[in-house]
Amino acid sequence: MQSKKFISNGKIRVGIAKCLLGENVRYDGTHKLDHYIRDTLGSYVEWVPVCPEVECGMPIPREAVRLIGDVNAPRLVGRKSGDEWTGRMQEWGIKRLKDLEKENLCGYIFKHGSPSGSMRGMKVFQENGGVLYTGVGIWARMVMDHFPMLPCEDDGRLHDSGIRENFINRLFTFSRWHLSMQDGRSPGILVDFHSRHKMLIMSHNETIYRSMGKLVATAGSADSDDLFPQYFSLLLKALSYKTTINKHVNVLTHALGYFKKDISADEKQELLEVLNQYHNGLIPLIVPITLLNHYVRKYDKEYLAMQYYLKPYPAELMLRNHV
Repeated sequence: MQSKKFISNGKIRVGIAKCLLGENVRYDGTHKLDHYIRDTLGSYVEWVPVCPEVECGMPIPREAVRLIGDVNAPRLVGRKSGDEWTGRMQEWGIKRLKDLEKENLCGYIFKHGSPSGSMRGMKVFQENGGVLYTGVGIWARMVMDHFPMLPCEDDGRLHDSGIRENFINRLFTFSRWHLSMQDGRSPGILVDFHSRHKMLIMSHNETIYRSMGKLVATAGSADSDDLFPQYFSLLLKALSYKTTINKHVNVLTHALGYFKKDISADEKQELLEVLNQYHNGLIPLIVPITLLNHYVRKYDKEYLAMQYYLKPYPAELMLRNHV
């Protein structure tokens, strides 16, 4: 049974820049609505919206602000007036982070280009007139420092189909991990989680998967206070690696081996042809995955049926239609 702690109304909780949901909170009184985020992903996510600039006391509309000074600890000031907002945002942010701790977030989507909320690539103006392009918004830095394990991304990068698929995959895996842990830290729970995520982890980084397997093998004797954090850290590290066509082909070929005593020569040929088409970039990943799921049901392959690799998130998100 799914716990309400990390899931509400069947949805996982994700922090987000409020303007991405269509709220008119930007400095010029407009929004930056992202229809995919709000309408498609929003069907499976309970948003926890935040506008750091408004919530720390800035009006709507307002003077635009920018980052100035040390790229690792910039100041947030008004573009024309030079009014200082750094301390006010940090003071507000400390309190807001405490509130977010209670939300049990599974991820966060920042607004690219925001001097308060962008997670990378922000302009930081220098006293000598120069500009550095490696800044991080003040609020975004506070969130990522406070929740170092939390899957985070910005709206701009989510327009890339591969990055979008990777991020959403991490959201749902993060949620499944914490839901599993709410039943207690036992060797059996860890073994079950690892078994169900075997192929998914392999599709990201097989080397790290092997290291995780070695940890799981010690589950009966190791101290759980050390073992589980180590495993979770490796899990997130593995999923941070992008999948590739070659990695998927490797996993799909591995899955094909489970049918060698069942499928006919024609069925095997069909699978190999589809796999080859995917390998050559002629069809998206959803095609071999759909065919594999068909044979999993047909031949009642229980082990493959429990693999989250085959169904890592709702099909309606259509993420594997584009990778």
